[in-house]
Amino acid sequence: MKVAIGSDHRGLRQREVIAKGVALVGHDSLDCGTFSTESVDYPDVAADVARRVASGAVDRAVLLCGTGIGVSIAANKIPGIRAAVCWDRDSTRLSREHNDANVLCLSGERFSDEEYFDLIKIWLETPFQGGRHAARVAKITALENG
Repeated sequence: MKVAIGSDHRGLRQREVIAKGVALVGHDSLDCGTFSTESVDYPDVAADVARRVASGAVDRAVLLCGTGIGVSIAANKIPGIRAAVCWDRDSTRLSREHNDANVLCLSGERFSDEEYFDLIKIWLETPFQGGRHAARVAKITALENG
């Protein structure tokens, strides 16, 4: 699996941690920036990364900003994206099991390195359950088409 990773300036250091976590569970990552501590607009980073997922250039993505909320709102504007802000093990697991989230959005300031590793492992290894959840995800997809 190839996982794109992007952040604004508030997730710069954590992006490196996320890349290590992706590698630890046996996947490849693509660092999509930002590459400076100078302030950048998170919607630009989120849109770039989400478009890579939507086009199939990467399989999934992780986005970071101060809270994870801004990047999730921006990413979810791209058709085909199901970006989920997760804050603990349960929300991370359920974002995959029930929502088939293809973009994980995290705070760039809330977690320790070990917690980032744990959340990435859970998110990458948890399969979508399908069944009744597939019908719900299909309804979400239908909303994209008006």
